[in-house]
Amino acid sequence: MRSRILLTILLTALFVLMSGCGTVKNCPVCGTTTADGYAIIDVVPVPEHNPTGEPGGPFNSFDISWLDPNRHLDYISDRIGLAVVVVDTTQNIAVNAIQGVNAVTDAGNGASVCDPSIPPIISVFGNFTRFGCRNAPFHLISGFGANGKFGGFPGAQCCASRANGVNPMSGPDGLEVSDDGNLLFVGNGSASVVVFDLTTMTVNPPSAPNVVADIPTGVSADYDGPLGIAPCVASWNGEAGSAADCGDDRADEMAFDTTHQVLAVIDGDPGLPFITFINMANITTSHCLPIDATLAYGPWQAGFGPADYGVTYPFQGSNTTWVPQDPAAHFNPPSCILGQIYYDGAGGLNSVVGGAEVGLSAGVPVDNVSATFACPDPSNPQTYSGVSGSAAASMVPGVGTTPSGVSYTIPCHHGPILDQSLGTFTTANQTTPCGTCAGAIAPAGLGGMAWNPNTGHLLLANENSIPVTNIGSIDEIDPRLTDTSCGGVSCGPYVVNSFVMPNCMPTSVVHGPGNNFLIGCADHDGEAFPPNEYIIDGTSGAILATIPYVGGVDEVWYNSGDNRYYLAARDMPTGPVMGVIDAKTNTWLENVATGANSHSIAVDPSTNHAFVPLQAGALCTTQSANGCVGVYAEQ
Repeated sequence: MRSRILLTILLTALFVLMSGCGTVKNCPVCGTTTADGYAIIDVVPVPEHNPTGEPGGPFNSFDISWLDPNRHLDYISDRIGLAVVVVDTTQNIAVNAIQGVNAVTDAGNGASVCDPSIPPIISVFGNFTRFGCRNAPFHLISGFGANGKFGGFPGAQCCASRANGVNPMSGPDGLEVSDDGNLLFVGNGSASVVVFDLTTMTVNPPSAPNVVADIPTGVSADYDGPLGIAPCVASWNGEAGSAADCGDDRADEMAFDTTHQVLAVIDGDPGLPFITFINMANITTSHCLPIDATLAYGPWQAGFGPADYGVTYPFQGSNTTWVPQDPAAHFNPPSCILGQIYYDGAGGLNSVVGGAEVGLSAGVPVDNVSATFACPDPSNPQTYSGVSGSAAASMVPGVGTTPSGVSYTIPCHHGPILDQSLGTFTTANQTTPCGTCAGAIAPAGLGGMAWNPNTGHLLLANENSIPVTNIGSIDEIDPRLTDTSCGGVSCGPYVVNSFVMPNCMPTSVVHGPGNNFLIGCADHDGEAFPPNEYIIDGTSGAILATIPYVGGVDEVWYNSGDNRYYLAARDMPTGPVMGVIDAKTNTWLENVATGANSHSIAVDPSTNHAFVPLQAGALCTTQSANGCVGVYAEQ
């Protein structure tokens, strides 16, 4: 009798489990059964967001998210809370907010402490900027002074609405966590990358991680001068952000090479965007200090030197014009920069000397293309740009010598030379351009990137590489880490191939199984293309599969837990969706509705739950007025 009772109980339990997982919607324990596809199973409230705007307003402006599978923490750039929100993906709850002293979330009480050796950052106008480490002698006439803490992120500049926001001046932006979960890299609006030591952070109770580096990739906008960045914001309405006070815009999308400890990051918004390669080895102890280690990063106006530091220079928010390019000026770049590549059209039809088109020079550290293009190449020719160059070759007066008189050479190159009708690349055209060839441009900006562990090269998205709207590219960049051909040191990163992505406008790249890479296609900019995504071979660039059922994509993610790609398709013509693609067969599986501007995504491989930031709306249910992070799972 007892055995029959046990058998009945077991059969009943099996029936309940099978029924629940096979027919019930929104079942968070149903594993990988597929009776009802994907759906939201939970929503995560984001701290300090509400519909009144006091203090922060709805969670309507966010950027990249990145999930650490070791600690099951999802890091999300929150431009309304002025913080990086940390979500525990096992409990579906926000457990921390990484912030500076200006944060809305936690009112800046949890601001991270900077290593005391990290100096402040100088803006394009020679003023201190508060969006860096506020170590002495930082001071502004507005009353902000040194406190040893991280100053914070500028947030959503202009407006929270995507249609009206000025992304290039906003922050936090792109971010990534090292594979061991110990370092968080965050792009900031002040053209810099902030490095947080996550080993110093706790989540229960929450405590702030220390800032171990704040590395400029370019020259910061003049956030703290008398005019702020109002002229810059205005110039983004039809002038591609070319106003002098814009500086180099935000540091944004990035990719970290764990093997070689190299971070690649773009200042990639329209203008003359560029990519920077940073040596992150021993960053927790070296801090990537400037070459003049005790002086502020950035441009030093003529007439000022170390003796003036903290006394008369940098300015404390009073200067209203840019630091002039002047032979008597100086620049103090970070000491860990491996090189930069500018997408400025250099070479070929745009570089003619003596009636002949000039090619690029891979075998020099700083390539000025026979004195036809500066490197670094400012979007505004009156200001400074980037953190590379040399006194001998840059063609930019003041670059190549620090305030204390130390000479430096940091590799600087240009984007590839491409056929201007087809966008195609050949090795020969780089040095001896064809009659229809010119340097790559990036009028729609640079996009995401991924390292190819099979080649050691980086794959970088350029949304529109020639003056033909439907032609974009994926550029293959060799960081040349072991190269010694420039006087015993590397000549710096260089584009060695470029793969045409037609009718795509590539925004993102992610490494899948083997040598496969998914290319996220935005499918629009001035004109719309039918939805499509590409899967390519990471070495040859050959398109292995075209997926026409999802498009309008910004960010993409590969989840090893279920061998699937997840796509944040905010501009899908039928409405924003999360697309899902089987990475084994390269076939589309499903689209599930998300929300307006839902353009980032991350997936926990232990549960296969996808975390999607959502603006205020019905999908957030109890958080509909505030915005949330939606948790999606297969039913």
